[in-house]
Amino acid sequence: MSYLVTIGLEVHAQVKTNTKMFCACETSFGDEPNTHTCPVCLGLPGALPVLNRRAIEKTLLTGLMIDCSSPEISKWDRKNYFYPDMPKNYQTTQMDLPLCIGGEVPLYDHCYPTDHRKNIAKPGKKVRLNRIHLEEDVAKSTHLGNSSLIDFNRAGTPLMEIVSEPDIDSAEEAFAYLRSLQMILQQGDVSDADMEKGQLRCDVNISLRKNESDPLGPKVELKNLNSISAIRRAIHFEIARQSEDMDRGIPQIQSTRRWDDDRGETQLMRTKEDAHDYRYFTCPDLLPIETALLLEEIRPLVPELPHELAARFERDFEVTAYDASVLSSDRHLATYFEAALDKSIPAKKVANFIINNLLGKLNEEGVTIDACPVEPGKLRALLSLVEDGTLASNQANEVFAVLYQNPDKEPAAIADGLGFKKADAGELEALVDAAIANNPSEVEAVKGGNEKLLNFLTGQVMKSAATKPNPKQVTELLRAKLL
Repeated sequence: MSYLVTIGLEVHAQVKTNTKMFCACETSFGDEPNTHTCPVCLGLPGALPVLNRRAIEKTLLTGLMIDCSSPEISKWDRKNYFYPDMPKNYQTTQMDLPLCIGGEVPLYDHCYPTDHRKNIAKPGKKVRLNRIHLEEDVAKSTHLGNSSLIDFNRAGTPLMEIVSEPDIDSAEEAFAYLRSLQMILQQGDVSDADMEKGQLRCDVNISLRKNESDPLGPKVELKNLNSISAIRRAIHFEIARQSEDMDRGIPQIQSTRRWDDDRGETQLMRTKEDAHDYRYFTCPDLLPIETALLLEEIRPLVPELPHELAARFERDFEVTAYDASVLSSDRHLATYFEAALDKSIPAKKVANFIINNLLGKLNEEGVTIDACPVEPGKLRALLSLVEDGTLASNQANEVFAVLYQNPDKEPAAIADGLGFKKADAGELEALVDAAIANNPSEVEAVKGGNEKLLNFLTGQVMKSAATKPNPKQVTELLRAKLL
């Protein structure tokens, strides 16, 4: 039997700040364990917290980007629980007056899994948000056979919890939601949102029911999800598991399960606590925040969102919808594209080279666009050589390969060193005339309609040339003389 699936996501995103949420310790990734700690983030008695203004501003900026509202007063609460990764026995967070309320995340078509983009059930869908609250991250636990190791470098890092409404209907929509949200956070420079570094983590809540009119089924929460593709796999498994149980008359209970990616299955961890089990109460050490003035300061900093960038690229530069979606998917890539543009070069050609050549090389080298060794000005100079006829497309690829390894060199100098030169019109015409005179049978065949032999004649000209002229120019000259 098929069931209606309801999914809500709780996304934890580390806020990109230099210091932790309540102390001056440096935020870091990959440093020696327990080297960025102090009495505050270690929870030592008598240590008092101090608010990180930048983390608050970036959380409010996130709210503005996705149409959240903010209460006039936002306050801090203590969430009480005992676990080794939180030595104070409570987490400083926000309960009833978070910084951001409501809002929505658009699901971009190109953020769906590649194998699902032709079968999007609800194009243009937006997932409603319940809230975004700010809190402190916990320490990192590494569980060994009979012991656990705790690294407090991460403890106290500013952490936004972005809670969706139960608006998601499938694993594919969950995938698109996470990718779209990730792009928006990166676009605003709020978070690097790298799941591999633990900067973006997600808990998935799933419930099944028979009919639309039925109340939502018991909520099963999935944890230990370390990639967006793993989240998709875990949701598919859990839907199948719950469906099979319900077919057999086995009721579901509110619980928490962990995802084992190696085994491809979820495993029961515990029955789920409700909010009252955490005994929330207002934090006595931190004053509430008045949000109005902060919002007015931050509002001018709201960037173009990916869909707004894509629409402008299509409108102003006449690139395709696909090209626009790729170029707007990363703020560094969008900036690079605009910096490489020139009035003398069609924007479509710039977009094509960046997407098909530059990004391919960066992926091959494992380099991100913000670390690209080829500056936009150098790429513009290279494409200018193509536009003025000095280089053919395949020759430009050869020049780019050398340029990538020698980014300080000028493209024109590299082209000259490879023998690629714009041929003198008279010299090129003489070479074409010689090829026509020396290959009469092929010339007659071309005149008779066999245009494929133009490639042969072009090759003869290229062989006889002292330099390497643009083969496209040679072919066009042959065509003008013979057809």
